[in-house]
Amino acid sequence: MGFTTIQLFSILEPLYVLFGWLTRVLFNFFGNYGLAIIFLTIIIRGALIPLNVRSQKSMLKMQALSGKQAELQRIYGDDKDGYQEAVMKLQKENGAGGLSGCLLPILQLVFIWPMYRIVSGPLIYLSQVSKENISAMIDLGERMGEGGILGGRVSPEIHIDLIKALNENAQFLNECIDKGFIKLSQMIDLHFLGMDLTVTPAWNPKTIISDPRTYLPLLLIPLIVVVVNVVTMQLSKIMKPGWKEEEEAKKRAKMNPARAGQAGDGKGGAEDYTQTTMKMMNWMMPILMLVTTFTMPAAMGLYWIMSGLMSIITSIIVYFMFTKPYEVKKAEIEAKKDAVFKKSGKAKLAGAGEADIDVSDKKNGKKKKD
Repeated sequence: MGFTTIQLFSILEPLYVLFGWLTRVLFNFFGNYGLAIIFLTIIIRGALIPLNVRSQKSMLKMQALSGKQAELQRIYGDDKDGYQEAVMKLQKENGAGGLSGCLLPILQLVFIWPMYRIVSGPLIYLSQVSKENISAMIDLGERMGEGGILGGRVSPEIHIDLIKALNENAQFLNECIDKGFIKLSQMIDLHFLGMDLTVTPAWNPKTIISDPRTYLPLLLIPLIVVVVNVVTMQLSKIMKPGWKEEEEAKKRAKMNPARAGQAGDGKGGAEDYTQTTMKMMNWMMPILMLVTTFTMPAAMGLYWIMSGLMSIITSIIVYFMFTKPYEVKKAEIEAKKDAVFKKSGKAKLAGAGEADIDVSDKKNGKKKKD
């Protein structure tokens, strides 16, 4: 496990350096830790917009091919391997599918690691204190008093408790400065809107009551994280191409269970499995966010809030740029088809009426002759 962890951190080291540099530049520009995290998130999520666009275009192409996929399903029947191969070939020929849809959530997950490192180790990435000096301060703190003055897990990379000790223990801070481990100018303010972003939000009433001025305002962060994520999930659902058709298909399937599993009804097979998985993710993700928000520094919660807001903004932009025009165009095509069908139906009725009149006239003429 250690080797795997070392490999992972080695691979992600360039991201730690890049994110740390961006955070430092933004902090120096705004002079505020919270604003630095907010604008760092905007930059990160903004860089992912092209991938969002590609993913949405791929979804639209997939939606346009749904009719052909249904035809393939009828052709291949129970031959799932043949059907999957034919679908993959169809998607490849039409430029649909691809890795963009899978790559986006993977990148969002990967970016959590460097963000966690930054918010857990601001002395490295913002104050630019060397790891050697941080290690020396940790050793000094562990030797001070009875059993040391540092609480919890402290390391050169994750040192929130070290920052707390430096802020609360004047003797410890003075000794660290005297020994050249840190400069006074490197002790930066990590508050935002009166909240200490190095503190982990607490759910335990005893902890909250012990320091209400610190912990009560921080409760807003987990609450906003959940609300933003629920809104994000619901928007991604209703702005998905073909969402209305899927809902109508579900209603038809409920009214007529015999239709369940038929092509185009969104029931049965891989499509049903995908929808079930997405539904579970829609409700599990906010719960996961809520749990992890109570185990990480509040700055991480601020990142998730901004990340969710950027997801909402991106979804709206992509919807009005691509999805809505596609839906409008699709509706126009369907309207034209209906008009042609009605016109051909009227023509057939008119033809049938003329034939009846002609037959009636012939019968009447025959009677007159008789």
